[in-house]
Amino acid sequence: MQSVRLADVVTALGGELSGDPQLVIDRIGTLESATPSTLSFLSQAKYQAQLATTRAACVIVAPSMHSAAVVRGAVIVTPDPYLYFARLTQWWARRTRPAATQGVHPSAVIDPAAELSRGVSVGALAVIEAGAVIGERAVIGAQCFVGRGAHIGESTRLAPHVTVGFDCVLGARCIVHSGVVIGADGFGFAPTEGRWEKIDQLGAVRIGDDVEIGANTCIDRGALDDTVIGDGVKLDNLIQIGHNVRVGAHTAMAGCVGVAGSAVIGAHCMIGGAAGIVGHIEIADNVQISAGTIVTRSIAKPGLYSGLFPFDDNASWEKNAATLRQLHALRERLRALEKRQA
Repeated sequence: MQSVRLADVVTALGGELSGDPQLVIDRIGTLESATPSTLSFLSQAKYQAQLATTRAACVIVAPSMHSAAVVRGAVIVTPDPYLYFARLTQWWARRTRPAATQGVHPSAVIDPAAELSRGVSVGALAVIEAGAVIGERAVIGAQCFVGRGAHIGESTRLAPHVTVGFDCVLGARCIVHSGVVIGADGFGFAPTEGRWEKIDQLGAVRIGDDVEIGANTCIDRGALDDTVIGDGVKLDNLIQIGHNVRVGAHTAMAGCVGVAGSAVIGAHCMIGGAAGIVGHIEIADNVQISAGTIVTRSIAKPGLYSGLFPFDDNASWEKNAATLRQLHALRERLRALEKRQA
């Protein structure tokens, strides 16, 4: 079991400590599940009542919560407790998570024409093909596949069972979880005489720095141009990114989002779980899309967008959708008529 003193936490992460700096902490936890050796946090005022019942040794709070929290014990005061908590988890993980062993496992298959930089770790049964370049301190997990000419940036970490197709590029400090497939063929077929003729996908995938990709997410290679994922993008598990999609920097998507081919999504967007985005549309920067929403047309302005509509045959659905969009105007006209008749 790992343990630290509160003094160690504050030295590493800052904040103003009220309480015993020698108090020992052996876990991070919620207010509800805290033990007497737990460091917890309070980021929303609606949970303030839990301060009276929590057993936590110390609670991270905002300045506005200091008086209420210090009554029960030690506190660390910081302007943004949730951000402090995030950085605390990173610091804690660096201390407790087993480090990857540098070097190449004897069972890995590395083409002599691949380039491995200083401090690289390659796990058991991994395959790295000719022309691939692995940046400094990168980790290639067990049974990963890195295709011909692919580039993996410095300090990027591939969990076991990740596939990176030929000529695809990942930037620095990315985290790619198990089951991810980067650079599979996009879904492209030409109909002919009652069957489908495959359109070979000639592009690649380019992923920026500091991107995190959740388990079993798939990012297809472009048909002609590349599929592009910007710096700092965060993708949850089980997301499908179609061919030639472009995702702007620091956009985040929750689980099971589907983005069809050639959609362009702006920077700093947030897309809720199971939302669907049709192909060949554009979404502006700073757009938020609620969970389950199906986006069927371009969005030109920042804001929050939501919408679910019952399934129907297409002709009826289009008529009903058109009527629904006019519903507010129809209500105002009805109110005006009622006033005149009163």
